[in-house]
Amino acid sequence: MKKIAIVTSGGDAPGMNAAVRAVVRTGIYHGYQVCGIRRGFSGLLNGNPVINFELGSVADIIQRGGTFLLTARSPEMYQVESQVKAAEHLKNEGVDCLVVIGGEGSFKGAMTLEKQGIQTICIPGTIDNDINGTDQTIGFDTAVNTILDAINRLRDTATSHERVFLLEVMGRHTGYLALAAGLAGGAESIVVPEIKYDLNEICNRIMRGIKRDKMHSIIIVAEGAANIYEMNEAIKKHINVETRVTVLGHIQRGGSPSAVDRLLGSRMGAAAVDWLAEGKSGYFTALYGQDIVPVSLDSCFAERKPFPEDLYRLALILSR
Repeated sequence: MKKIAIVTSGGDAPGMNAAVRAVVRTGIYHGYQVCGIRRGFSGLLNGNPVINFELGSVADIIQRGGTFLLTARSPEMYQVESQVKAAEHLKNEGVDCLVVIGGEGSFKGAMTLEKQGIQTICIPGTIDNDINGTDQTIGFDTAVNTILDAINRLRDTATSHERVFLLEVMGRHTGYLALAAGLAGGAESIVVPEIKYDLNEICNRIMRGIKRDKMHSIIIVAEGAANIYEMNEAIKKHINVETRVTVLGHIQRGGSPSAVDRLLGSRMGAAAVDWLAEGKSGYFTALYGQDIVPVSLDSCFAERKPFPEDLYRLALILSR
């Protein structure tokens, strides 16, 4: 009987619990033992004992945000001695297979364990949606809707006071969240790391709106694209408008997962177990169109995920 261990690693994302639930129940359905390790790779390195799961162990978690297995970042996994130590702990616990749910850093950690002889499948769970090879990651849809709710609320007060609001969202290296939320929320400008912004153009957009009696403007700024406070001051110096800054922060990561993320987490969790049963290792579950397909972990790092510049151009057209 194979024993599957589950680890959630790195930043949490809504829908991770749905994926854990699917791995546990699909694994048990196929006759496997399934267990979890708390606090990600850090828990592995600290020798945390595995938690053996039954069907009821994952009851009432599909609607919960975050990860009930807890998570942590573990830079020690880049060291060979740590990789060996983590693999030995899994083997000592009788673990044959590992499912890692997380983002790019978690995938790198999983690859090191796969090279240590642990059969491994990864599931992309990150609100950044920056994993190359999959159309979407678990948590992205919920985070976009959280930002969208903030945009809707800010628009009410921005209109009432005839102000310009700058909203900072997560996205240190990528602008997928900013773009999706800005396009869906009708933002006047979207600032992302992938495309250098033009302050004059942002200000011109604001002024064009004012000239046609528009009572507010919303500017979405990905955290890695610009210092929002410096941008705010620059806009005020450039044009005579009243501005306000809102930093959404970690609110974007929390909350009950959307139906999209619950479905995606469930499908990817089940697929991970199916592939382990087939003997696959070194792959991650990717959404390609409507299908869940296996993609090599190596290819994930071959190049950065292409930024959808067509959607960015559409946002510019629709926000005029």
